[in-house]
Amino acid sequence: MPLSLAEMRRSYTLDGLQDDLTMDDPLVMFRQWMQQARETESAPVEANSMALATVDSAGRPHCRILLLKGFSDEGFTFFGHYQSDKGLQLASNPYAAMTFFWPSLERQVRIEGQVSRLASQLSDAYFDSRPLASRLGAWASPQSRPVASRAALESLLAETEQHFVGQTLPRPEHWGGYCLHPERLEFWQGRADRLHDRLDYRVQNGVWQRSRLAP
Repeated sequence: MPLSLAEMRRSYTLDGLQDDLTMDDPLVMFRQWMQQARETESAPVEANSMALATVDSAGRPHCRILLLKGFSDEGFTFFGHYQSDKGLQLASNPYAAMTFFWPSLERQVRIEGQVSRLASQLSDAYFDSRPLASRLGAWASPQSRPVASRAALESLLAETEQHFVGQTLPRPEHWGGYCLHPERLEFWQGRADRLHDRLDYRVQNGVWQRSRLAP
């Protein structure tokens, strides 16, 4: 039976993006918006939740929700399994897009750029900071690969726990960090009557150029 969602809509009225009050550096603006999102978003939404889109070798797009784990002038950091679908897609096509949506602020940020692996010492440092259960999971899970059952997955975890009893748990070579180096950011602020604000920043000759897009 068809499901119609045509009547689902809301009016956005909280804020606006005025040209004369908007920052020239989108990374400074992102930092401010992320801080405001951390102060206003509540469980189960996490301010650092993002949709990460990648493209495989056949040109097919893939998207999933991840958590942003770091941000600097260099770029946006996240972690995962290098042999997962995501990791293999980034290996064959090292470009990706991120989208953050903060409903309490009626805001969205889109980010596009090239992705590279983090240096080993940075991946080691983050891995060591994770809870033990998460570190064991990184070893035990053949991410994105088929498993026979939930019981089989739990058995892999139990075997991993037994293997590392009494040992320091190192970071597995198949797991580590990535950094998306931004080439484009778009800031979206909901406005009434669907006349939303969209500010688009793109790098040209090493300098951020800003333009306003029609909603």
